[in-house]
Amino acid sequence: MTQETMATRAEQLINLENKHGAHNYHPLPVVLSRGQGVFVWDTDGKKYYDFLSAYSAVNQGHCHPKIVKALTEQAERLTLTSRAFYNDALGEYEKYITNYFGYDKVLPMNTGAEAVETALKICRKWAYEKKGIAEDQAKILVFDENFHGRTITIVSFSSDPVANTNFGPYTGGFVRIEYNNVAALEQAISADPNIAGVLVEPIQGEAGVNRPDNNFMSEIRRVCTNAGVLFIADEVQTGIARTGSLLATCGDCTCSHKCERSAQPTYVRADMIILGKALSGGVYPVSGVLCDNEIMEVIRPGEHGSTFGGNPIAAKVAMAALDVVYDEKLTQNARKLGEILRSRLTEFAKTNDLITGVRGKGLLNAILINDTPESSTAWDLCLALRDNGLLAKPTHGNIIRLAPPLVMTEEQLHNCCDIIEKTFKRFKK
Repeated sequence: MTQETMATRAEQLINLENKHGAHNYHPLPVVLSRGQGVFVWDTDGKKYYDFLSAYSAVNQGHCHPKIVKALTEQAERLTLTSRAFYNDALGEYEKYITNYFGYDKVLPMNTGAEAVETALKICRKWAYEKKGIAEDQAKILVFDENFHGRTITIVSFSSDPVANTNFGPYTGGFVRIEYNNVAALEQAISADPNIAGVLVEPIQGEAGVNRPDNNFMSEIRRVCTNAGVLFIADEVQTGIARTGSLLATCGDCTCSHKCERSAQPTYVRADMIILGKALSGGVYPVSGVLCDNEIMEVIRPGEHGSTFGGNPIAAKVAMAALDVVYDEKLTQNARKLGEILRSRLTEFAKTNDLITGVRGKGLLNAILINDTPESSTAWDLCLALRDNGLLAKPTHGNIIRLAPPLVMTEEQLHNCCDIIEKTFKRFKK
């Protein structure tokens, strides 16, 4: 019997990836073959709670029947025309999503990184044609510990050495300052008339669910408005109900779509929002940038695009995915369950030396592990959680991100808290 036949099916599949695929990820050693709602199953049939949601792409739960139906029905009719021709789904989708989020226009793309690149291009072009900045002088202000994707331009302004070491030469035109520092923001903008936009994550997910002060978004809005600078919110991970509001930029606004958001005193409106991930419920790559006419009109035929951006499947899938968020009240559920999760884990942390803190908003949360980022403790804890039926993943070495699908019930959440507490109690370094 050969070594290959002796290996389990999971081991064979892992070995296939290691042999034939680039080693640009370090997955937790579990091989998944099926998902439904808040659960996934591995190749041996073991069932797990998914507490990562594909980095918040699966807010609506795995294989939501309404979204899958939209995908399959459209796939049988028309999949792709490119934008060389009109199709009968895109206009309907563009009207739907702009009404849903309250902006005039959308530029549809496929991935989150593509959407970020799109927003950067729009901002720069707006700077030259509307703000009057001299050609090639526009700058965009970003923040330390940001994560907006992995293209050359985006890693050019990353502060993570893993993301940007040995990928130069890098793209210029970015100024990086400390996150959650209003004084640094005001100083940077007042010192440089060539600042055209501010790109920000309302909560820094990859940085370990780094949540700023409650007024940080409103302060960015104030500073940008006063300086005539575009406020660009990267809501790829935080948007679409994940944090207990439709957009995390909204702060503590408790609205959902189709409401009078202007009546909410804490509502903050960015000039551009970048969406992806849960825009399709994890069923298909769909992303986009939304803004008003005065900004979007700087983009003209041939200046930006994508063969797959705005394809009929993406249009139908995204509408179904956003319907699910509204119809199933996922914004409200994320807000309620997030409060329960943080309350339980904060109380538990008082009795467990492995935890130094619990933070987050809605159902985007993190446990801070009492060890160095270089240690394997968080990774080993995630292996133990896996063995006990819950899948999570470390970030920044000693932080465990907790982000289950928003369709989770209160009973299921308590079951998951039980698993987490049991695992931490029994864990030995």
